[in-house]
Amino acid sequence: MGKLKSYQEQIQEIVDKGINAAEEQQKKLASMPFDYAEKLESEAREYSVKTLRKRYNGYSESLFEQLRSLNSRLGSFAADLVAKLEKEVAEGADAVSEAAEEVSEATQETKKPAARKTTASKSTSTAKKTTASA
Repeated sequence: MGKLKSYQEQIQEIVDKGINAAEEQQKKLASMPFDYAEKLESEAREYSVKTLRKRYNGYSESLFEQLRSLNSRLGSFAADLVAKLEKEVAEGADAVSEAAEEVSEATQETKKPAARKTTASKSTSTAKKTTASA
């Protein structure tokens, strides 16, 4: 029975050590939020609400100024891009109108000889009819 008593004491000692280790860890973990809260509390006391408001407003103004500047740069970029696109469209429209004029001129030139042939054939058929009726 002496060995059983020894095992029992060893087990109780191991469990006791485990409990003590768990308690220490729990205390460390539990103290962390309180440590941070104490630190924040002491730092917050260093600043008045007015000072905090001034800092916040300063950061806020700076942020919005940077956003406005970015918007302005993007607007300039977009304007340049639109101008280039409009120029290309205008050049393309000019090229299309020139091509249309060339096609129109070519079409008119091909119609003129055909019109002469039609007139010539009409005059020939009119001459035949005049000869046949005489």
